[in-house]
Amino acid sequence: MSDSRRIPSHAVDRPSLRRQLDAGVSSPLSLVVAPAGAGKTVLLSQWAQSRDDIAVAWFDITSADDAPAAFAARLVAGLTAAVPGLQPSSAPLEASEGRLGEAFLEDLAASLADAGTVVMVFDDLDRISGSSILTDLWRLVDLLPGNAHAVFSSRVDLQLGWSRHRLEHGLVEIRQRELAFDDSTTARVIERIAGKPVTEHAVAAVTARTEGWAVGVQLTALSLRFADDPERVVDELTGTDRLVVDYLSEEVFDALDPARRTALMHLAVLDEACAGLVEAVADVDGATFLAELERDSMFIVAVPERAGWYRFHRLFRDLLLYRLRAADPRAEAHLLELAADWHLEEHDLETALEYLLRARRWDRVLERVLMSGREVFEQGRAATVARWIGRVPPEVRASNVDAQLLLAIAEGMSGRGLIAVDAIHSLLASRDISIGQRQIALAYLAACVQFHPHPEPFQRAAVEALTLLHDHPDAELPDLLGLTSRPFLEFISRGSLGRAHLFLGELVEAREHLSAAWEMPGFAYTPYRIHLLGSLALVEAIDGRLGDAADHADEALQTARSGGLLAHPAPADAYLARAILAIQRGEPDVGALALEEGLVRASSNQRTQLMWIGHAISMLIDPDGEQAVGTEPPGPPPPMVRQWLINIAMRRARLRGVVTAPPAPASSWSPVAFEEVAGLLADGQTSAAHARIGRLRFEPDPLAPLATIEFTMLTGWLCAQEGRRQQAREHLEGALALASQEWNADPFLRAGPVVIDLIEELTGGRTEFARFVLARARAAGVRRDRKLLDELTPRELELLAFLPSRLTIADIAARCFVSTNTVKTHLGHIYRKLGVSGRDAAIEHALELGLLDPHEIARVG
Repeated sequence: MSDSRRIPSHAVDRPSLRRQLDAGVSSPLSLVVAPAGAGKTVLLSQWAQSRDDIAVAWFDITSADDAPAAFAARLVAGLTAAVPGLQPSSAPLEASEGRLGEAFLEDLAASLADAGTVVMVFDDLDRISGSSILTDLWRLVDLLPGNAHAVFSSRVDLQLGWSRHRLEHGLVEIRQRELAFDDSTTARVIERIAGKPVTEHAVAAVTARTEGWAVGVQLTALSLRFADDPERVVDELTGTDRLVVDYLSEEVFDALDPARRTALMHLAVLDEACAGLVEAVADVDGATFLAELERDSMFIVAVPERAGWYRFHRLFRDLLLYRLRAADPRAEAHLLELAADWHLEEHDLETALEYLLRARRWDRVLERVLMSGREVFEQGRAATVARWIGRVPPEVRASNVDAQLLLAIAEGMSGRGLIAVDAIHSLLASRDISIGQRQIALAYLAACVQFHPHPEPFQRAAVEALTLLHDHPDAELPDLLGLTSRPFLEFISRGSLGRAHLFLGELVEAREHLSAAWEMPGFAYTPYRIHLLGSLALVEAIDGRLGDAADHADEALQTARSGGLLAHPAPADAYLARAILAIQRGEPDVGALALEEGLVRASSNQRTQLMWIGHAISMLIDPDGEQAVGTEPPGPPPPMVRQWLINIAMRRARLRGVVTAPPAPASSWSPVAFEEVAGLLADGQTSAAHARIGRLRFEPDPLAPLATIEFTMLTGWLCAQEGRRQQAREHLEGALALASQEWNADPFLRAGPVVIDLIEELTGGRTEFARFVLARARAAGVRRDRKLLDELTPRELELLAFLPSRLTIADIAARCFVSTNTVKTHLGHIYRKLGVSGRDAAIEHALELGLLDPHEIARVG
């Protein structure tokens, strides 16, 4: 049992309510809803400490928990502390959307499957009511394995639709009616706190007039402790809950020693306090003061998982803040600044900045943010930086160009690329920007090419940035979190120029600039290097240089794994490159899992251009359109993907016997030109095909073997239709020989049955590679069980192929560069869809259904 929350000495045990909570553990969710001061937290703490047989992770929710990255880290840390040995979620977040995201939630739920009985208590959920994080927690409840349970505790009903859980799981609900004290409980509380006898009549009156409201009873008991005439206090106890609190709090507060009152008012500015912080803010002996407050039941609560830390009950804190503001309106800001200084000395930047923001010390906020180091971004906290600076009033930010630059950079890194573009354009139009600041702005504007459907403006920004860096090598560059050194800006600009060419479909230029960026010496910002290497792998995979593509993609993913960055958005390009590799090698199912991982990471910070590439890959994995394709990404696709989509549509039409012309005839060889010629040949228009090939500009390029393979193969097809059998054989054998160097089977499979028949007839399948192409073509033509083909996703079919091997779950995860939780989740889906309970039964049933080829299993690309 991991909950370390200390229960107040005056708290009374509620065994009947604990038994209700015991009964709820077998279901996904229990609900505790009651007004402030009803005793929700005390009850849940007592229950958690009574259950030594379960692991409890407790989360006190605050308004700061609406930040996905910080909350995800807190969630993982809390569960890891509660369940030693737990393998935490490594899936990326959808932080740009303010969400944890389905991938993270599925991975987190899967990680709990082998954790024994584990309970997550979310207290004060009303503080994030209406947020996307609350919606994600509600989704997490649906994903939890049978051994895991969640408790939602809130002041108000969260309106999440409890009916389904009531019907399906017998939802345990504890509300104000169940939490209200009866006379017996009231008597015990008064006896413990007041320390003096009270008549049964007085006890009954307190219960009646507070309606058993826990905080009302506790405040009454404190009033009785200080009162000379206890019966008078009871007689004057009338009115609503709010009036009861006001009256009793004033009674308790005014009875305190003046020095203690002052210290309490000063401490009310703190969200949480420890002895050292109490001394810094209230100038008292911190440890002694906190111990006395706890002894006297002065509404402080121990913070779980933080030994020595406490917080005030929310109602009592509201009173203290009201009194502080009435006594001295300027005191609160000063006290908040003292708290910030203490946290800065403790190297807790995030909490310090929250206090400085509340104190409205805008200049200090900007100063501290600009002094921060690169680790803020390496920890995936760009959105947090953007939120810090964004809370500073615009008129204050307007006088600090560096702060505006950093805000734009942070917005871009958080996936809000269009906001970043607008902010940078505004800065570039300003007269107040220096040459060095302009160099930074142009470099990071170029980096936004990933978020915008039109690469050309960002291509120009990259060129302008490189020119300005070259022409003004001595320009002063402000240090913004270690991300604005001259080599860094050159690296970003060169890499962004390469990506602009990639999205334009200009692969020669893309390779040139990406390779130049990779070779820049002394640059070691790991996420950017992973990203760049993945982009280079994409170029090589698209161009047919599969060996180099595999090396680059695997190096990027190995670097990400060793640096703990597999969940970071940076490896998205490398995963997508692996998916293209699988397609090019004639094994599209093998790329399904890599595609999913790439899409999740590209979506996590809304890199729409990569999302479009992933969308097109999903259509290439399923060339016949048998599987449902996901929703199109927002905005129009980049030029390269537009060509891919035209190519895919033409191929599908050709295989249905319909010849379609491209929107605009190509002048040089391209994927669309390939389909145009293939369509003419398939339709028997041999002369037209001959003339079309003759008009196309084509120059063999050893750095782009795919185009040469396609051109040579279609020339062989043309020769065969013209009756020139010998030339047809020579061209087909030449295409096969070149393709075998990279094991590139896709051009032949894409060409369709006529080319496959020609290969078998004219070459006899004499080489290993030719036999592989023929085998893959035959396998693709086998009609598998229709129902299960519809139900099993491509990524599940990929993992299914691993099952007959001797690879463990950890081996499969390592091979695919995914977490073991991801593999477990998909295997669970496979077993459920096949109606089996384990690996051996799944293999047997899949073989019966033709989902596995007994002669060709465990293909890993």
